[in-house]
Amino acid sequence: MTMSEKVARSATIFDVARLAGVSHQTVSRVINSHPSVKPETRARVEEAILQLRYQPSPAARSLVTKRSRTIGLITSDAADYGPSMVANQFSDAARAARYAVMTVTVPEAQPSAARDAVEALLRQNVEAIVIVVVDVAVADLANAVETNTPIVFVDARRSWDPRSTGIDQYNGARLAVRHLLGLGFDTVAHVSGPVRNPDAIERIRGWADELAGAGAPHGLRLDGDWSPASGYAAGIELPVTPGETAVFAANDQMALGLIAALRSRGFSVPRDVSVVGFDDVPEAAYFQPPLTTVHQNFAALGRATMDRVVALLDEGEEPLEPRLIGARLSIRDSTTAAVPVEH
Repeated sequence: MTMSEKVARSATIFDVARLAGVSHQTVSRVINSHPSVKPETRARVEEAILQLRYQPSPAARSLVTKRSRTIGLITSDAADYGPSMVANQFSDAARAARYAVMTVTVPEAQPSAARDAVEALLRQNVEAIVIVVVDVAVADLANAVETNTPIVFVDARRSWDPRSTGIDQYNGARLAVRHLLGLGFDTVAHVSGPVRNPDAIERIRGWADELAGAGAPHGLRLDGDWSPASGYAAGIELPVTPGETAVFAANDQMALGLIAALRSRGFSVPRDVSVVGFDDVPEAAYFQPPLTTVHQNFAALGRATMDRVVALLDEGEEPLEPRLIGARLSIRDSTTAAVPVEH
């Protein structure tokens, strides 16, 4: 037996995929004459099959038809509203597409566990993995795992990545700040989320850029952790000039704590301080006062993420456009026009 004959007999579907520069799922679709493969891709795969003299096994021929129809979902173990809603809405979208979802939660304080979670899901033969990114390190660690299984990141910060989906946190933050500046405030303070969280990073960036674009002074930033308690702490620390102070809180829970702290100091919202939140939690309309906040369409994000998964499974080697879902402002009673005090 010659060396070339030995190589030909030992060639696998993964060898063909590597040579053709596609996923093994795409090779399997070519073998099974699946119509979703583009002609130029099909030709590249067929050339690799000829070059390697690959002989598909019955198992290889059944890779398309014998699918697990299971998607892995990695999310944080924290009970934060945003990630929880993303996970819930994605699971609903997956069920509507007749896929099961296998969820693994990663400790929020241990982003390194994301890589272990990816490997655990791969051992369960999932067809794709969705990661709700809550720490900037998570995506990098997940990317370090070598796999042909598609991975989709729910991470607005990765707007350049065709495997990403997200809600447009950056422009949502700009809407919040623009609303307050439009009410006549000279600048806007910000109570931010955790500084390693992608959503918090985008909201900080949007806040700063909207102020700079309007020629407004850079406002005070106070760091929070998404909790009402951190919003309360920020509200105790916040310098207030009644009628001239405006605050953009990076989520509704921190806005709730902030308002409680301002009340404890004898200030009224919105008479003394105007407050905007982010998320539009169901309770926001029932806060006292009802909260002006940035609305996130989590149902649309869940559908978009599932659409991205299906596209990667059907056309795994093809580039896709990144997908960001727009945010909108829900204006309620926690904001009002500035009342400059004559000094």
